[in-house]
Amino acid sequence: QVQLVESGGGLVQAGGSLRLSCAASGRTFSSYEMGWFRQAPGKEREFVASIRWRSGSTSGITSYVDYADSVKGRFTISRDNAKNTVYLQMNSLKPEDTAVYYCNAGPAWGQGTQVTVSS
Repeated sequence: QVQLVESGGGLVQAGGSLRLSCAASGRTFSSYEMGWFRQAPGKEREFVASIRWRSGSTSGITSYVDYADSVKGRFTISRDNAKNTVYLQMNSLKPEDTAVYYCNAGPAWGQGTQVTVSS
């Protein structure tokens, strides 16, 4: 079982940047596809970004990423397997990005971190 702890949320002005971190412990970190979701007040939780990786005998490690249309070109997901951590770099933030952001790995969820973007 994986335990997840998010950090890095806060208050930022529109156009600003934040980097969220998700530290994982427990079962082998690299076994899971990792993702970020968010939930704004009065709305359902929605997908933001995900990352998975494949190790090949000749090709080495290849990462595959996916993004919601609303964040493409502004957000970047990455992972550091050595640190058991996944990151979400958020640039050009908009007020509509305001939400609680959750880290996900298989059946495990973090407790969430608040991101507030002021106009």
